[in-house]
Amino acid sequence: MKIGVISDTHLKNVNPQLMDIYQDYFSDVDMIIHAGDLVSDEIVDFLSKKPLHIVHGNMDNFDIKEKFPKKKIIEVSGFRLGLIHGWGSPFGIERKLRSEFNDVHVIIYGHSHRPANHIDKGVIFFNPGAAAGFSMSGSHSIGILDITDKINGTIITI
Repeated sequence: MKIGVISDTHLKNVNPQLMDIYQDYFSDVDMIIHAGDLVSDEIVDFLSKKPLHIVHGNMDNFDIKEKFPKKKIIEVSGFRLGLIHGWGSPFGIERKLRSEFNDVHVIIYGHSHRPANHIDKGVIFFNPGAAAGFSMSGSHSIGILDITDKINGTIITI
């Protein structure tokens, strides 16, 4: 199972950058996860060409917040993936997010605009970074999760 992970697109409309991300990195994935701050239904419609899981973020409008949960758990190939956007200061965010989930293998999040891919106390923390707009790292990024008998995450600078 190959999963494309994106967050913090902050786009009102599908733009050439998002089309390129889809074509170059998501055309062969089995599923897409968006970790919030989509901002627009147009982004949802565009990404829905593949099975899609979304949580809303703090910058999403009322309609997006009504359609998508704050957090959810996805079960894939025997692994439990916790999906949440995040909130507040990006400093110490992973401590706050850990308390939101019990018994997950991965916590996928956004909000900080800073990519992360590491294990802490047996849980993989995976943040694809910001796909568009402002980025804390100075560049935009997305992520890929490859799930076989283990989970392997990759951050891709775009």
